Amino acid sequence: MPPAYVKPYVKRGKNDATDTEAICEAVTRPNMRFVPVKSADEQAVLMLHRTRALLIRQQTMLANAFRAHLAKFGIVVAQGIRHVRALIERVFGEGAPAIDLPVLARIALRPLVAQLMELRLQIKTIERNFSPGIGQARKADDWKRSPEWGLSRRQPLPRQ
Repeated sequence: MPPAYVKPYVKRGKNDATDTEAICEAVTRPNMRFVPVKSADEQAVLMLHRTRALLIRQQTMLANAFRAHLAKFGIVVAQGIRHVRALIERVFGEGAPAIDLPVLARIALRPLVAQLMELRLQIKTIERNFSPGIGQARKADDWKRSPEWGLSRRQPLPRQ
């Protein structure tokens, strides 16, 4: 049962006894709706998505830290992981024109780059396990940004 359905039945302060009383009261109501129990497979898919989201947040944090450290040396790059990858190539790569940094700065940046590369591998491993593929998830994200996002699923989408 979602907590939002129980909240109207809480009579006073928040503690275990009043929460239990409110749950008992809510369960006895004839029009109470219950949340269906998820299967193990559904729970596993949700866990896969949450893990990927966590890894992407960590990747963003590391990329921002990398960009911020280099900004102290006057090296600025646009936001986005692909720009950070190009910057990593310029700092540590051999093919591109190298950026001149002090040795201690390179030593400080190396663990960040190692973690970024490891996170990228872990994200790709998780994305390979999505059943419909990550492209479907990206299409869903694009749809969420569309103007039709607030509409009910039962309503047909307006034609463009």
